[in-house]
Formats: sequence, C-alpha cells, structure tokens
Amino acid sequence: MTPSPSAPSLVTLLPVTPAAAANLALGGTGGFDWIEGGPEGGTRIGASLVAKSEGEGTYVPGWGIYVIARADDGRAVGAMGFHSAPVEGRVEIGYDVVTAARGHGYATAALRALTAWALSKPDVTAVFARTTPDNTASRRVLERAGFTLTAREPEELTYEREC
Repeated sequence: MTPSPSAPSLVTLLPVTPAAAANLALGGTGGFDWIEGGPEGGTRIGASLVAKSEGEGTYVPGWGIYVIARADDGRAVGAMGFHSAPVEGRVEIGYDVVTAARGHGYATAALRALTAWALSKPDVTAVFARTTPDNTASRRVLERAGFTLTAREPEELTYEREC
C-alpha cells in the first residue's frame, strides 16, 4: 500500500496509482471527481512521469503523484508529486492547482504536508522545487511552506527545504 501523507484539514492528499496516472496522462480523470477546469496540464505531465516509470520498472510507491482534494467535499483541485524517488538525499517536487481553485491555500497546505512526509524519510535530507521568476503565486506557495531560494538563473529559480 502506498503511504498517504497527512495534510491539514483544508485538503486531503490522495495517492494516484500507476493505472490512474496512465488514465490521467491520456486525458482521463484518473477516477477522481475534479472541479470544473481540472485537471490542469501539469497534473497530466506528472501523471505521465508516473506511468512511464511504472512501464520502465522504476516506479517507487510513495514517490509519485498525489491528487489534492478539498477536505470539505472531496473534489480534486490539483495535484502534487515527486519527479522521481530521492537521489543522493534530495527529491524534487512539483504541483499545480486548477485555475478556479487558486488562492485558497490548497497548494500551501498540500506542500507543507507532502514535504514533511518526505523529510521524515531516512533517505531524504532535502526537498526542492523549481519555478520561473515571473510565477509569483508559486514562489509565495514555496515561501509559505518554508522553502528558501537557493539558486537563481535567468529562466528558473530553485527553492529548497532541508531537514
């Protein structure tokens, strides 16, 4: 069974199985009840990474994608997940939220919970995420979740949170 990180009462993180990820990657719902406008493109890209790793035999349960569901009604508002299992103590995380659900704290709550879960694992010393300099909303989510800016490139910013 895949572990399910706990999140504050605002959201629930639901693990996406490789089969559900394949469905999402192909344009389906993955078996989740999405709010209007979902899932977004980032969710489909993340799901395709899980489906690909499953097909290659490199999928590690827990280190895939999770649907972010509103705690009050269970409807999916976005997704968050790891680009792969940890490598040399570090793991990359990515996320997106359906446009209509942005600005309600869902991504921040989910990021705090999933990051805490990852950092509780003995093989993880840091969680990092990348965003673009003009993505102010994503930068604020990362900062509110305790991440700090560790690298700045013209096209990309890297944020990190350590144990």
